[in-house]
Amino acid sequence: MARVLLAPDSFKGSASAADAALALARGWRSVRPEDTFDLRPMADGGEGTLDAVHAAVPGSEHVPVEVLGPLGRRHTTSWLSLPNGEAVVELAAASGLLLLDRDESTGLPEFHPLDAHSFGTGEAIRSAVESGARRVHVGLGGSCSTDGGAGILLALGVELLDRGGERIALGNRGLAEIASVDEAGLITLPPDGMCVWSDVDAPLVGDCGAAAVFGPQKGMSAAQIAAADAGLAHFASRLGLSAATAGYGAAGGAGSALAWLGASLMSGAEAVANTIGVPRALEAADVVITGEGKFDRQSAGGKVPWRVRELARRHDVPVMLVAGLIEEDAADFADSRALVDLAGDARTSRAHALHYLEAAGASLAERWTRSPATGA
Repeated sequence: MARVLLAPDSFKGSASAADAALALARGWRSVRPEDTFDLRPMADGGEGTLDAVHAAVPGSEHVPVEVLGPLGRRHTTSWLSLPNGEAVVELAAASGLLLLDRDESTGLPEFHPLDAHSFGTGEAIRSAVESGARRVHVGLGGSCSTDGGAGILLALGVELLDRGGERIALGNRGLAEIASVDEAGLITLPPDGMCVWSDVDAPLVGDCGAAAVFGPQKGMSAAQIAAADAGLAHFASRLGLSAATAGYGAAGGAGSALAWLGASLMSGAEAVANTIGVPRALEAADVVITGEGKFDRQSAGGKVPWRVRELARRHDVPVMLVAGLIEEDAADFADSRALVDLAGDARTSRAHALHYLEAAGASLAERWTRSPATGA
């Protein structure tokens, strides 16, 4: 009998992390019904972080708050109150891609990459602080903006002013106009500080920065990427930040603004793993299954599968990978399955993700039965 730890991230737009874990367990159980399962749905600071922590931390509570969405429409989201007096805010829930309207003909988000902003995330942080949170963890990922976190600063009381002494426009478009920074109205920050749970280690600007790497995913043209990068560079210079610091480019540069406020930066996947008890669960596991929507070159920058694999190595536990699409070499995993290969095409794998996740779980169990030491 094997003890199977299931710790996948969400499969964006197709399956939540919790549903993915359940589907993988169903598939594995169909082949090996005698095995036991420990489900620990994961996140990396992006979409699903609040759900993962809430499911794993008894006594945690969602606190509703109305915020300004990334393109100006107010909506109700929540932050998570933890029983130890700390709080977790998820940028994706306040200022994320999933809040954008979608084109009726294509189903794709209607991007406004230079105008989208992070103000709502700042409002959620402010709500947590004013509710008495002694420490605030901010999950970064799933952003639709590239404003450097300027919106967060504005919501927390920092004034970013142009030459005429007027507040700059929200979004990246206003960053190049910053002439002065007024901190007089900044709220009192939590006594135990803030911590950024980041999904990437990208710097703020340059070829590996927030605009160059993630701008195309947010609808930016080449010209817009160049303009956004210049705006971020100016923003960093006005705040006295080093734009080359790893992690400052997370969530459209929001990592940089939070660092300026004194927040510490750490791997979101590791923070979530620690919070929901993955290291402890590994001590009893015989095999781990992790996964995400697409395993690519960004995965090694701190995404869930990479982080779970690193944690499992410390306990000498083999890790299997399931992803919608596998673009990078997965040889470091004991075994791997791509849903697109099982389904035959990407559209089918996305439309019926839970079915193919179950099939992947069964396939991995069959391989494990033949060779449990390696999965090969």
